[in-house]
Amino acid sequence: LKAFFTTSQLTVQDKLQNAIALGISPIVRGLVDFDGAMKTIRDLDKISFADWFRQHGGNDGSLKRMWNPIAYALGFIDTENISARCMLTIFQFFAVKTEASVLRMLEGSPDEYLHKPIINYLQARGTKIYTRRRVRDILYTDNGTGAKVTGLVIANGDSEETITADAYVCAADVPGVQRLLPEAWRKWSEFDNIYKLDTIPVATVQLRFDGWVTELHDAEKRKQLEEATGIDNLLYTPDADFSCFADLALTSPSDYYREGQGSLLQLVLTPGDPFIKQNNDAIAKHVLNQVHSLFPSSRELNMTWYSVVKLAQSLYREAPGMDIYRPNQKTPIDNFFLAGSYTQQDYIDSMEGATISGRRAAKAILENVKNLAEVSAVVTV
Repeated sequence: LKAFFTTSQLTVQDKLQNAIALGISPIVRGLVDFDGAMKTIRDLDKISFADWFRQHGGNDGSLKRMWNPIAYALGFIDTENISARCMLTIFQFFAVKTEASVLRMLEGSPDEYLHKPIINYLQARGTKIYTRRRVRDILYTDNGTGAKVTGLVIANGDSEETITADAYVCAADVPGVQRLLPEAWRKWSEFDNIYKLDTIPVATVQLRFDGWVTELHDAEKRKQLEEATGIDNLLYTPDADFSCFADLALTSPSDYYREGQGSLLQLVLTPGDPFIKQNNDAIAKHVLNQVHSLFPSSRELNMTWYSVVKLAQSLYREAPGMDIYRPNQKTPIDNFFLAGSYTQQDYIDSMEGATISGRRAAKAILENVKNLAEVSAVVTV
């Protein structure tokens, strides 16, 4: 709230109109009736956040200067194209759950500080993880009254093997699950609706410098390479093609700070559509120019290295009216379950949303243990 009322991005009129829009939103009800507020918010999936905001007294200036950068950071699309449900859900979580609004960066790379701890936890409990083992086919039976998976045909080098289990969980993104599901399963609306979900292209750019880009006050500190200096936080801007960015050498120093080197900016280009077909050198130069515009003193520094990573299909597009197509974790197949942030859960398409979906999938499996035992017995015979 302090940041909202003290920001220089909004005029006094913008702040007043924002206060009115948020003051008569379901978020206020959510402070005393969270479940009731969330029901109201879910019903707002049919309109964009921009339309909802204008209907409640908000103006285009606020959308451009504040809400668009937030929408780009959350869902990689602007407020005209993102569901009101998506945006208001996040604000509801921020208002009610203190931990939801805390901004934290990993100490280092995701592989070291996110993936490895999860893998170690699972393997310590007997989990076996196989990579580069493509699922070539899902075997199943369907007698008209009930369907069940009987095995997965998995690639094993030049050959293949069939894996059987009591329960099967498909934890994938939208393109992955669309490729994996048998075509015949589209007779069930729960699976067919998945093919109505669209995804968003995104490009992530990293730029390394021989100084500290976000050190704004001391020219000597900016150019020295003995210690890291600058803004240690996640940053947002309405004035560039990258909605959010950070200096990883400051925010995640264990893996990204290098002796004798400076800032390592990571910048997310949203929307990514215009950049997918551009060559990497042109993208890096374009982003560098925008960095110079935001931080004029960075023109005194040299870019020493860059990396561009493009994803033609990343998050699912949280456009108005799409929520009804997101599947539940429990499916029409008795022993086949779905997980992934595109499945039904109240958070956005994110790591947190994926985590919630996994917990919901686990709950669905536990609630169907008796049925799974019966299915397993039939398969064994």
